[in-house]
Amino acid sequence: MKAVIMANGEYGSLNGYKSIFKDLDLIICSDGGANYAYQIGLVPDYIVGDMDSIAPEVREHYNRMQVPLKRYPKRKDFTDTQLAMSLAENLGVNQIVFTGTIGKRLDHTLSNLYCCLEQVHKGLKVMHYHPDYQVYLFTGKLEIQGKPGDIVSVLALSDCCQGVSEKGFQYPLEDVVLEKKNPYAISNVLADTVGIITVQEGILAVIHYREITPSSGDSL
Repeated sequence: MKAVIMANGEYGSLNGYKSIFKDLDLIICSDGGANYAYQIGLVPDYIVGDMDSIAPEVREHYNRMQVPLKRYPKRKDFTDTQLAMSLAENLGVNQIVFTGTIGKRLDHTLSNLYCCLEQVHKGLKVMHYHPDYQVYLFTGKLEIQGKPGDIVSVLALSDCCQGVSEKGFQYPLEDVVLEKKNPYAISNVLADTVGIITVQEGILAVIHYREITPSSGDSL
């Protein structure tokens, strides 16, 4: 069962999102994420949050369509995105695509990534989508599909990730240890249309950039 959770973050051109709304079982909007669903022409299954960022006309529109709205107090111990994710999990979802969760607000981006760790431990497949790049959180095996030359970076979200391998890349890895404190496995490059990343223990974040040309002068 696959769900898209739409948060109230950065989207860029909305034309880049149409493909991810195919073959879905559920759309959940996290508060102001409903504003973007409205612009795209989607009807969410639920709207969740404290309702401080949804536009009044959007809320009225979805009220008329009888979309269930789950309202929570503004002062709470969970973000709206966490509440949406909890609802999706309770409804039996095993695959979640997030939109509007990664962007210029680094605190929001990190919060949205970290709050998925427990679900990934439980076996859920998680991806944060932006038209320019995607962030996959996983344990076990991940297959990346793209174009030769795409940049792919791998970061440990667990303190230590054991048995990490990367195949189909210009700089392959074989059964290495990646530590959160030593993030060296960035800016790898797809050598073919498919790259395979595996980890025996721990959770990895894999960032797949599209249409970026690597440069020998790139540095941190």
